[in-house]
Amino acid sequence: MFARSKLVPELMVTDIKKSLHFWTSLIGFKIAYERPEAGFAYLDNNGVQIMLEQYAPDEGQWMTGALEAPFGRGINFQITVDFVEPILKRLEDVEWPLFRPCADVWYRADTVEVGQREFLVQDPDGYLVRLVESLGERVCLSVDRIAGKSD
Repeated sequence: MFARSKLVPELMVTDIKKSLHFWTSLIGFKIAYERPEAGFAYLDNNGVQIMLEQYAPDEGQWMTGALEAPFGRGINFQITVDFVEPILKRLEDVEWPLFRPCADVWYRADTVEVGQREFLVQDPDGYLVRLVESLGERVCLSVDRIAGKSD
């Protein structure tokens, strides 16, 4: 068996086959195990894990409200990968639209800036997925300079 992550989101999906294709063939996850009879799959990508469950409203699933497309409003899943380029190529090959194009960005984290090459894409149900490749860290400018304040 594999090492389980301490936080694993489980996504309700409207078509488990389409979702498995997206997450495995395009994004690069592997099926760790599945229960096809229950419409369930547990996926892993180098320790990043996610569960997919076929939406079946009459089967007593843990639902806090009605599901309306796009699913997952207000959340995005950041997934760190070794390289984003092969994923971008696979998405381009099947003409899968990007939510945000690939860009190099730097985020302040206390006294350093953390760089990542990132893009955002939606899965078949609209869940927002941010795939990132690390660009490392660099010394941060002062917070005042970042905020545009003069000395």
